[in-house]
Amino acid sequence: MIGIVFWLSLIMIFYTYIGYPVLIFLLARLKKPDLYPSDFSPDVCLLIVAYNEESCIAEKLDNTLELEYPAGHIKLMVAAHGSDDRTVEIVESYADRGVKLSYRPEREGKLAAISHAMKGISADIVVFSDANNFYDSETLRQLLLPFSDVHVGAATGAKVILAEDESSLGSSEGLYWKYESFIKKQETRFSSCVGSSGEIFAIRRELFEPPQKNMVNDDFYMLMQTLRKGYRVVYVPAARSYERISSSQQDEIIRRKRISAGRYQSLWFARKNLPINKPVILWQVFSHKILRLALPFVLLTAFAVNFLALLPGFSRFQPELVYLGAPYNWLFFLLQLIFYLSAFIGFFLPGKSKAAKLFYLPTFLVSSNYAVLLGLFHFLGHKDPAVWEKVNRHQETGGENE
Repeated sequence: MIGIVFWLSLIMIFYTYIGYPVLIFLLARLKKPDLYPSDFSPDVCLLIVAYNEESCIAEKLDNTLELEYPAGHIKLMVAAHGSDDRTVEIVESYADRGVKLSYRPEREGKLAAISHAMKGISADIVVFSDANNFYDSETLRQLLLPFSDVHVGAATGAKVILAEDESSLGSSEGLYWKYESFIKKQETRFSSCVGSSGEIFAIRRELFEPPQKNMVNDDFYMLMQTLRKGYRVVYVPAARSYERISSSQQDEIIRRKRISAGRYQSLWFARKNLPINKPVILWQVFSHKILRLALPFVLLTAFAVNFLALLPGFSRFQPELVYLGAPYNWLFFLLQLIFYLSAFIGFFLPGKSKAAKLFYLPTFLVSSNYAVLLGLFHFLGHKDPAVWEKVNRHQETGGENE
């Protein structure tokens, strides 16, 4: 029995990280890639949500105003609810360049700020962005091309970790987002993308629904509502958003804790948030998003049953691989110890050292799953999960994100 539980755990880990990406890749080969006209330019409003972003909001606004998009078809708004630094003052200084401000002194969370700002937007498409990410000049045009298809309800772009981040954290995050990009490309070609980046997410204005109170993940909520209504969500790799990684591994854990809490919340309100009326899409959501919430428990289970297989009375002393008998019980336990020890060492090594880059992949995987556990505890224990501590970003951008 112990061996069976161990192998089922490994199968689940393998399917989540490798099996699903390979399967969705093979299924995507059955469909032709989407083609869109290159001259489609709908009316759009770019909405930047900023909380105490005085250090980077001016640079963000300058970047946005330089985007290549037909004049008269784009509007710019900043939702700075709850900000008590110079963010509001800086945004107001751009009023003569067409930048509008949505502001309330209360801080009620990102989605509350978005819902309030949306009341003043009439454009066909709304693009959501953060204050600490920056777009290529062609990003907006590329992101909106899929909306020429009336079946497309939302689109998301590529999150790119800046190459200047030479730390092991930056390298691993860059690798992670390339991995996520691959999966989203295959999902889009097969049916619909089920993952998005909140700092580069576009939706048809008519499809936006004000969320229930205290919703955490704004982009995931809007993505799920779009899918429930029968529209596609597409991933546009040519629409690039550039961002620096969190300034430390601890800050990155905080960021991932927030995301995980939002996913637990969506699972809790599954009947309202998940596309349960779309079996294929629901399978994608389950494989790409929900299974990752279970991985910390699966990893702990694999370690625990492997340990039990070493104890007299539990272990089988004949070399039966399927039952985790000797010497396989010792071999797999040693491999797990090496993996977790490598993660522990990598967590304390200087971020830019060669040794840190060697150890950081296991550190990244362990810290990510640790953040998922923290997200569960935060979801279960907080009455107002929509309001979060800010996460520091590398100083070169001068920015932070909520």
